[in-house]
Formats: sequence, C-alpha cells, structure tokens
Amino acid sequence: MPADRVPLAAPRIQEPRRLSLTEQVTHDLMGRINQGELRPGDQLPTERELMQRYHVSRTVVREAISSLRAAGRLATRQGRGAFVLDPASQPVSYRLEHSEVGAAEDALKLMEIRIALESEAASLAAQRRDEAGLEALARIAQDFEASVESPEQSAAHDQAFHLQIADLSGNSYFRTLLTGLSPHLLPRVRIDLFKGDGAAKVAYARALQVEHAHILDAILRGDGEGARGAMRLHLTNSRERLRSALAQLEVAG
Repeated sequence: MPADRVPLAAPRIQEPRRLSLTEQVTHDLMGRINQGELRPGDQLPTERELMQRYHVSRTVVREAISSLRAAGRLATRQGRGAFVLDPASQPVSYRLEHSEVGAAEDALKLMEIRIALESEAASLAAQRRDEAGLEALARIAQDFEASVESPEQSAAHDQAFHLQIADLSGNSYFRTLLTGLSPHLLPRVRIDLFKGDGAAKVAYARALQVEHAHILDAILRGDGEGARGAMRLHLTNSRERLRSALAQLEVAG
C-alpha cells in the first residue's frame, strides 16, 4: 500500500535570502527531516505541490530533491515520487584498502575532537560574526560549489571553509588548533574512498555542499544553536561515512 504524502507546514525560509532558491528549499526540507517532521518512509508532496508551497520553478524543486538524494536523505521511485530514507540503512558507495585502515582509524578519532571543537566554533561564529568575515565565508562556499567536479580544488575550499569559521568565532585558538591538525583535517585527502569512481566523488562533494549550505545559512542568520547543530551533523556524517567504510572492509575480510 503506497505511503500517504506528508502535508508540510508553512515553509520556514527566512530573509535575507542569501542562499540560492535551490539551497533554500533543500535547507528547509533537510530541516524537516532532521527534526522528525518528515520521517523515514514518508513520501514528499508532489513536485507541483512543492512548487506551489515554495513559489519556485520545477527546476528548483528537482535540483533540491537531487541534492537531498546525493546527501542520502531521499530516494525517488519511478512513478511514485520521493521518499525519506533512513541514513543508517543506506549502502556504502565507497570502500577502503587494507593499507588505509590505520589512517581511517586515526581519522575517526580526530573526528570526535573536530565535532566538539568545530561545533562550538560554528556557534560562536554565528554570534560574533562580522560582515567582512561573512562575505569571505560565502565566497568560499561559492568556490566550493563551483569546484565539486575537481576533488583537489574542492578539498582546498573545504578546508578553507572550516578555517574561516574558526576565524569568525573571534577566538584565535580555534584556528591555531585546526591549523595544527591541518595535515589530518580532511580524511578524503588521505584516503581514497571512491577508488577512481568519478561520479561517486562528485555526488559526495555535492552532499558536502548541502551540509555546508546549512552551516552557512545558520551563521548568516546569527543562529548559534542552529550553526552548532549543522556543524555537528556535517562532521558526524563524515565520521559515519568512514565508520561504514571500515565496517565494510572488515566484513569483506
């Protein structure tokens, strides 16, 4: 029996609209998923209903759904629509070699530190932000978006994004600590999870782009708790991607 489409409350898109329309719709839907308004198995409203609800074009709706698919939060079924996924049930689209296990285990330990450190930095950044710093962070996010098909460039912009948030916190020790960790800051630089699968690399970068957009939006709005939660979710997702790859390798023997 097909699932009933879940009716959504009024969109929570806020001014000023610094994000693109696609990012705004993606952010709003992701927020509803994270907060439990949309649960695993729920069916989204139709494209037309989403277009009317958000006052956007069909292209914007489709791009938002595509972004959420790349982030592993939605699945589309031919002729039936889009459904919310349980992230824990998703198959792993990346893998490790045995020679990479040590680096992956180190990265998992580092992620625990980063979750604590960078979540607080993001919260402070939202509270203490300045206009010049916000403009720099937005430019870095745009540079990341423009480079998603170039792993080397996107990795550099990814690191710059996190360091800029550390600067926006107003506490220089955050940058000092992150700079000291910089050789180990990005697991995907040290570990090739995709083994030459270019499409998977691009999908992964687009998932990061969605997560970055949530962090940026919260900081732009001065939402300290929202920024903390968005950063925690971003780094927790990164940690779980690595943990899943390690578990898959252990099963393979």
